[in-house]
Amino acid sequence: MEHAGELAVQRRAGVRAGAWGSASAAPEIPPVAAQFLRRQRMLLIGAAGRDGRLWASALTGAAGFAEAVDERTITVEAVPGEHDPLAELPDGEIGMLAIEPQSRRRMRVNGVVHRDGGRLIVHTEQTYANCPKYIQTRDISGESARASTGASTTRTLTAGHRAWIEGADTFFVATRAPGLGADLSHRGGNPGFVRTTGERRLVWPDYVGNSMYMTLGNLELDDSCGLLFLDWENGDALHLTGRARVEWDPGDVPGAQRLVEFEVDEAVHVRGASPLHWTFEKYSRFNPPVRGVPAPPATGPA
Repeated sequence: MEHAGELAVQRRAGVRAGAWGSASAAPEIPPVAAQFLRRQRMLLIGAAGRDGRLWASALTGAAGFAEAVDERTITVEAVPGEHDPLAELPDGEIGMLAIEPQSRRRMRVNGVVHRDGGRLIVHTEQTYANCPKYIQTRDISGESARASTGASTTRTLTAGHRAWIEGADTFFVATRAPGLGADLSHRGGNPGFVRTTGERRLVWPDYVGNSMYMTLGNLELDDSCGLLFLDWENGDALHLTGRARVEWDPGDVPGAQRLVEFEVDEAVHVRGASPLHWTFEKYSRFNPPVRGVPAPPATGPA
């Protein structure tokens, strides 16, 4: 099915409309994608909660906790935790991302989710791989047995939230479009590439990508948006829900083709959301510099 939002963004960006996008993604899971999925310890999801608002979250488990049981069905032996904004995830549209930071490989799946007790069953509508650009390499260095210790909810970003966001090199963004499904995407760059511009606002650059414009296409039709920032070392999670809009004039932001401005409706900080502890290795060589922020120290070739 053609996506009117993606076509509109492609035309404005000067990309041949219809050449790329969700309509070109097949629903079937190729064998190589099924093998990749089965190796993963973490899966990112984006969906509407019981409150109708869009949220992004992370699920974790032992290798094999997410598995393609046939060419259009994925079972996930995990559900969002009790303090997660998606703890009461209803049946409906879902976007998923399997990402392997250590190899910079990623796979996106969009479809429909059904909760079956302590697991999720996803019927796929779109399955496709993404390029490795802007992914920082990390590897799992440890695992904690402790469960989440609680959550705090605010309507604005605290000073701690703002420092977390502005120090991030990675986050995840959930979007949706009426009748066309939900999507969960990765965004990466050097620390400082996301800026907070107030206690309820932040902005990030949209760098050159694969010209599918699935995130921007959804925002063209529905400004609902959910963001997830992970504390990779300690397992905390910062979930934001709100609205986003595209600013087509990127100004003097290095590498930006346009900007995305986000307004926070609610922020949920979940402590100990993930048992996994990741060690940073190196930044992607594709990351543009950040104006006013010194380049991070070199840690080896990307």
